[in-house]
Formats: sequence, structure tokens, C-alpha cells
Amino acid sequence: MGAYEAFMPAGFPMLSDAKLRTLKPREKLYRVADAGGLCVEVTPQGSKLWRLRYRIHGRPKMISLGAYPETGLAAARAARDAAKALVRDQVDPSAVRRERRLAAAEASLNTFEAVASEWLEKQRHSMAAATYRKAQWMLGLAHSHLGRLPLREITPQKALACLRSIEAVDQRHETAHRVKGRISQVFRYAIACGKADADPTASLKGALSPVVSTPRAAVTDPARIGALLRAIDGYNGSPLTRLALQLAPMVFVRPGELRGARWEEVDLESGEWRIPGPRMKMREEHLVPLSEQAVAVLRELHQLSGHRTLVFPGMASPRKPMSENTINSALRRMGFEKDEMSGHGFRALASTRLNEMGWSPDVIERQLAHVERNKVRAAYNRAQHLAERRKMMQAWSDYLMSLKAPGSTVTPIRSRSA
Repeated sequence: MGAYEAFMPAGFPMLSDAKLRTLKPREKLYRVADAGGLCVEVTPQGSKLWRLRYRIHGRPKMISLGAYPETGLAAARAARDAAKALVRDQVDPSAVRRERRLAAAEASLNTFEAVASEWLEKQRHSMAAATYRKAQWMLGLAHSHLGRLPLREITPQKALACLRSIEAVDQRHETAHRVKGRISQVFRYAIACGKADADPTASLKGALSPVVSTPRAAVTDPARIGALLRAIDGYNGSPLTRLALQLAPMVFVRPGELRGARWEEVDLESGEWRIPGPRMKMREEHLVPLSEQAVAVLRELHQLSGHRTLVFPGMASPRKPMSENTINSALRRMGFEKDEMSGHGFRALASTRLNEMGWSPDVIERQLAHVERNKVRAAYNRAQHLAERRKMMQAWSDYLMSLKAPGSTVTPIRSRSA
């Protein structure tokens, strides 16, 4: 343990800053006592290390209190006093220090960025690829403020500061709300795993600027729908783009689901298109009954891309689907501005008109793939509504054909009393 340079009465301080500065290294380690068990240990290399001797539960122990001069004499004595206060309460200072080190090590592993990455990886197989990428992007926005912080250090105020910084960039109010939702998902996961105690976003209701929602741009007036359909038929761009535009209003799936269609999913003989769960937003298989008109469009498409995997292969790389901008760009070329019609607008077009014409909202919602959250009810609805959905999809295509006939008088495809 090394020898003490001198012995003095208990409690009598031996050290001073002047003496500490004069202590020189020797061939062997030696210690110089202060008071109350405190001493400085001088190594052969010249280091001056604070040590504290104490007894706990009848056993002698020693702990380090830092190095001189980084830890000065006054700071070492204060650390000694704090440690001895613990001893008086029968608490071992070395055990307290070990627990703190373990907590610090755990905190370094449980940073927001680390746990968010862990959570996101577990969602990879339950999220659509586009949703996964958006979740990555949203959490990335939070990392600049919260990423390196241990979860238990993230307060509602810190979370709010992060979200308001996102809001401040080009008034991204909706983005801030979506990031808040992702942060909350990470914390709920962390709470379940014992890595956090509370969700700091839970108390932020009303703290962000409200989102002013704007409906998807969509043509819904029958006369304007007819003009849109005629413009599509006359589109003089890529045949694949024209056929995608012709099919879109008949099937009203999401743009990504349409662009990613694969021939293996389509059965032209039975008139069905089964989109597998991994390609759906809600991760559940979706059946699209194909009308006679939709089958005709797909047969024409088969002549163009039937030798490929994708129904709508991209021009630059046939192994990838057509660009997500293709449909919208074609609509602009035809004179439909972005605030009037979009690729996603075909869903709103169908939903609006079908509801106005008296079709069952449950049938419409099922065909829009707005999945019922209750799994038992969802399975029941899928079976119950299939026949009605087939009938509706054929009647809908017939209605669209009648709309685009020049000068035709259009009657509802089904009255509310039917």
C-alpha cells in the first residue's frame, strides 16, 4: 500500500497547496496524509492521486477521489466529506460510485438515436418501404436535437424545442406533428423495454401550431371528370403512361401500388388483381376486382410489358417501376394543375362520387383499402363485401365510360334508395 511520510494527530490537516506542489516522485509509491482518512498518493511517474481510507461494515476500504491538480485540495476534502456522510448512513461510497458508472454506461447505450434505430429495425418488415424511408427521415430530423441524449434525460421541454425547430423551417407544421408521433412511438417501445419511464411528448398536446389540412387535389364534378377521361384517351406521350392513366380511375389504388404492379399479381381470366401485403400501406393483401374495361386496358398493357416482371416498368431501368412523378407530370401536360388533380386524386374522385351515388360506405372503404382495425371484423367484412365490391367496380367503370362520351346525359349508377 506504500508508506505514509508522517503521522499526525487524527483530524489534523497536513497538506496545503504549497506542500502539494513540492511533492516529488520517488523510486517507490508513497502517500502523504491529510485529515479524516484523506491522503495524496505520489507515484514514481509523478502522478498525485487522491485516496480516501474508510471502514464500512467493519471492513477497511479505499477509493480514489481524483488527481491533483485537476482536483484541488478543497475539492478533495469536499469529496471526502460527502463520502464519509454516506459511510455514517451505512452506505458504501464505492458501491454508489459503481452504480453511477453502470447507470452512465446504460445511458450511453440508451440514447434516443440508438433506441430509435433499434425500434425502426424491428418495424422494417411491417412497414411499406416508402413508409420505412419516411420514418427514417422523420427520426433523422429529431436526431440533431435529441439523438445523443439518454432517453431519461429527454424532458417535454427538450422534445418541444426539437419539434419547434422543425416547425421553424419553412413552416413545416405537419412535419413537426408527424415527427412528434414517431418520437412517441420510440418512447412507447423504450418504456416497454425498461429503457425509459415516460413519453415526453404525451404532455405536448396543443403545444405545436395546428395543421391546416388541405384535401388531395381531385376532379369530382361529373362534367370535369368526363373532360379528364377524354384528355387521358388523347394523351400523346408514352403508351405506358396513357394506359396507367386509363387504369387509375377504374381501380383507384394508391399511386405507389399502381406503379409497382407486377404481372404475377394479375389474373386476367378471373378478373382479379391481388396486391400482396408487403406492397400495401396497411400491410394486408388487397383484392381489386377488375371490370371488363380494366381487363381490356391490362390486355393492351400485356402486349407492351407482359415479358417483364412489372406492369409499368420504368423507362430508364425496366427492373424498377415508372417514376412517381410520371402520372402527375402527364396530368400537367394535359392542362390539369396540381391544385386540381393529382395521381392520388383518383381515389378521392372515386370515393366522392361513389358515396354521392349511394354505394355502401363500408364497401367503398373496403375497396379503398382503409383497413378495419378489428381483425375479426375485418375478415368478416372482406368476405361479406366481395360480391358487392365486384358489382360496384363494374358499375363504376361503366359510369366512367358514360361520363367521357361527348354530350351524354349521365345518370347515377345507383340511387341511395336502391
